[in-house]
Amino acid sequence: MEILKTENVNKIYGRGETEVKALRNVSFSMQKGEFAAVVGESGSGKSTLLNCIGGLDTPTEGKVFLNGEDLFGMKENNRTVFRRRNIGFIFQSFHLIAELNVEQNIIFPLLLDHEKPDPTQLGELLEVLHLQERRKHLPGQLSGGQQQRVAIGRALITRPALVLADEPTGNLDSKNSQDVMELLFRAARHYQQTVLMITHNQNLAALADRVLRIADGALTELGGMRK
Repeated sequence: MEILKTENVNKIYGRGETEVKALRNVSFSMQKGEFAAVVGESGSGKSTLLNCIGGLDTPTEGKVFLNGEDLFGMKENNRTVFRRRNIGFIFQSFHLIAELNVEQNIIFPLLLDHEKPDPTQLGELLEVLHLQERRKHLPGQLSGGQQQRVAIGRALITRPALVLADEPTGNLDSKNSQDVMELLFRAARHYQQTVLMITHNQNLAALADRVLRIADGALTELGGMRK
């Protein structure tokens, strides 16, 4: 089942001599349950691609379809609600709310939609992410790796169609990076999530089903690397 499809996505910043073509005719698709990594040098267009796919930035040209819905064919207010319900974001910075404990941070996206969390689903997610013993802890009482696991839980709690991860281990040491990535991969497999992850780390990219490279705004397929 096709979850994500981009058609000739272009993104241009500036005009004339200051014009920068951040994305050039990017077209690709992802199926349900796929875990793909995007690699490339700094400034190659990786984050711009993720922001356009996630509806945080608007392409200059081209289309983005999520679950068959044209993301930029929607009115802005509708797109905001659709994004919150269908896309999970994981960033390099954890963006946890300091005053909320682990459980409260994870269920926060549900509360924004006035939904009550399913205790069984929450408990299962805490177990998958090895956070059940930390569920009442505040972010300041957690290690960096544990905080990123909370951020992963927050991205997965709504069971979104797509999870976008932008350098999710950028603030972690190599051991925590490997642990967090294995947990993200395990959680994605467990919930059959589709994940698109940006990383500059080739070892982490090797955990993905597919690897895409972006250079000067153009996307190429490197194929599968996971053994």
